[in-house]
Amino acid sequence: MKKLMTALLFAALLGGAVTGCSSGSGAVSATESGTQTAKNSENAAETGSEKASETEKSKPAGDVTIWYYWETEGHQKALNHIIEEFNGSQSDVKVQAKYVPFADFKKQLSIGASADELPDLVILDNPDHASYAAMGIFADLTGRFDVSTYYPGPVNSCTLDGKLYGVPFGSNCLLLFYNEDMLKAAGCEVPTTWDELLTTAKACTTGQVSGFAHCSLQNEEGTFNFLPWVWSTGATAYEMNSEGGIKALTMVKKLVDSGAMTKEAINWTQGDTMNQFISGNLAMMINGTWQVPTMREEAPDLKWNVAPIPMDKKQASGLGGENYAVIKGGNEEGAVQFLKYATSEETCLYMMNAMGYISSDSVIAKKQFKGDPVYDAFVEEMQYANARGPLPEWPDISDAISLAFNEVMTDSSTPEEAAAKAQAVIDGIIKK
Repeated sequence: MKKLMTALLFAALLGGAVTGCSSGSGAVSATESGTQTAKNSENAAETGSEKASETEKSKPAGDVTIWYYWETEGHQKALNHIIEEFNGSQSDVKVQAKYVPFADFKKQLSIGASADELPDLVILDNPDHASYAAMGIFADLTGRFDVSTYYPGPVNSCTLDGKLYGVPFGSNCLLLFYNEDMLKAAGCEVPTTWDELLTTAKACTTGQVSGFAHCSLQNEEGTFNFLPWVWSTGATAYEMNSEGGIKALTMVKKLVDSGAMTKEAINWTQGDTMNQFISGNLAMMINGTWQVPTMREEAPDLKWNVAPIPMDKKQASGLGGENYAVIKGGNEEGAVQFLKYATSEETCLYMMNAMGYISSDSVIAKKQFKGDPVYDAFVEEMQYANARGPLPEWPDISDAISLAFNEVMTDSSTPEEAAAKAQAVIDGIIKK
């Protein structure tokens, strides 16, 4: 039955019958969407609770397999640790984890949906969540988890058509990292606006040192780092050919043309960008929470700090992180039992601290980093962090956006030309 259901749903997806696609959803902020999500969850709570109470009468026996894509050894050890603790705490469910490389993760999940070879639980990148929820492979968890204390952005990334198809695992966001000694030597204060960033980045650019950079790969990682420019203008990710979208592309062009931002950033991952920063080749960078443990370990004597990303009209950051999703038709109850353990305060705090993430539960997050000004700054920034999507076709929209800023950085297109091309792709998706 499970195989027939997933095969039919996968065939429907390939045929273009994707559910949950709404042109209006893109214009709603993460906070607004999160508020609506909370209302939808409350409305569905009674029905969901009745459904959950019936389901929970059955014993969640059997094995549960988790797929994840983390390459970092510390992340893998942390996950294995809580799995061992959970397995040792009861005898009904045995959880095991399988690593699937990030480059293959989407492919394996799509193939598995049609071949009935899916795991019971996945940990996946939050902007990809909606595309798989639309395939019908994720179990509806509405009413089975209380997400009322979670940040709106992470909850929004798990939600499609008002239903909760996952639970946020952990979140992160982006800030400006700056080398204190380099800014002091250049006679500059920490920039707070775009104009100040351009001036400071130019002043700090000397010899082999670039004043500023962020990962600008032509993929989701690059889009993640670029979009705060767009959001800061007041535009949404679906409005590239707008005054704000063109202004964001123009800002990046100014940084590159001035020599303050190296074109090499189109080849740098977020990890590469961090390495350039701690090696003394960058004065400032945009990067995320998860880099902090590595930076403190590998460059203990480097004097650096963080600040909000310099803004145009308003403060903005990007929401990163992963979500849990239970596979529909698998060992749902076993997976849910593990999720309840994994999201409990003590276990969640262990995972977040081990991995340099912020808990998606705002109540837990506020207890997480007391007394650490760097992490506290990231927690504060979470209220300005925007989710990418959620939209089943987000990967295609992301590709159009990353192509746009890559073409601008390499002088292949003007900001106006790149914005128009990206908008044509976006409109073809959200208006169909």
